[in-house]
Amino acid sequence: MNFFKKLFGGSEPVADEKPKDGGKDFDVLKYDGVRALRMGQAEYAAKCFDHALGLRDDLECRDYLSQALLQLGDLAGAYSQLALMSASRPDNAAILLRMADIAYMLEDYPAMLDVCRKALEIDDANPVACFLHARASRGEGDNATALAMLDKALGMNAEFDAARLLRGQVYLAQEMYDEAAADVQTLLQRVGSNEDVLLLKARLDEAMNNLGEALEDYAMVIEQNPFCIEAFRGRGLIRRRLGDEEGAADDLRTADDLDSDTQASAEHVEQKVKDVYKNIDPYGVFSN
Repeated sequence: MNFFKKLFGGSEPVADEKPKDGGKDFDVLKYDGVRALRMGQAEYAAKCFDHALGLRDDLECRDYLSQALLQLGDLAGAYSQLALMSASRPDNAAILLRMADIAYMLEDYPAMLDVCRKALEIDDANPVACFLHARASRGEGDNATALAMLDKALGMNAEFDAARLLRGQVYLAQEMYDEAAADVQTLLQRVGSNEDVLLLKARLDEAMNNLGEALEDYAMVIEQNPFCIEAFRGRGLIRRRLGDEEGAADDLRTADDLDSDTQASAEHVEQKVKDVYKNIDPYGVFSN
C-alpha cells in the first residue's frame, strides 16, 4: 500500500498520521496528484496536493492544486491558491492573468481590474493583459476604457481574434455600427462562420434594421448549435417584428425551454471553466 492510500485509506484522509520521511512522502503525494490530475481525477488529485503542501510549501504543487480546484469548479479556492503563488512571485504576470481569468468567471470585476493593472505594471506590452483589462472594464460599465485597452491589444497583435470580437461587441453597445461592421468583416475573413462572430453579426444587422440578414445569421448559428438560447430568442423576436407570430412563438418557446433546463445552465458554467483550463500551461508560471 503506497503512502497516499495509507494517508487517505479510502474516501477520507487520515489527518493525524505523521509521515516518517517527509521528503519522500511529499514526492509520492505530488507524483500521485499529477497522475490523478492527468487522468481527470481532480478530487483525488486535490487531496494529494493539499497534503503534500502540508509537508512542504512548493510553488509547482500549489499550481497543480489550483488547477485541480478549477476542474472541480471551486473557483474561489483556485483563486486563493493563485493569490498565494502571486504573493511569493510578485513579479510574475502569468499568475496574475490566471487570477484575472478566474475573477472573470466569478464576475468579480473590481478584483479582475486590480490584478490586470498589476500585470500591466510588470509588462505593459502584454496584449492578453490589455484584453482582460478590457473585459473587466466592460463588466464595470466602462466602455471607453475597454475600447482603449482593446485598441492597444490589437495594436500589439492584429490577429488577436478574441480582442477584435470583444471590440466589435463594445462598438455595437456604443452604437458605433460602422466600426463594429469592420471588425465583423475582418473576423469573418479570418475565422469564417464562427458562432460568436455570427451572433455579433446578427445583433449588428438587427440594430441596423437589416432584419432579413439577421434572420439568416441566427439560422446559421442554430444550424451550428441547436442549443443556442440567444439565437432562438433573437430570431423569435425578429419574426415577431415581421409578423410571423407562429414562427416567433416556436422560437421563443424553444428558447424558454432551453433556458429553464438547469442542466444547460450547469454545462455553461462547466464550459467556462474548461475554456480557461485548456489555456493553462502548468509550467508557465515558472518562465518569468
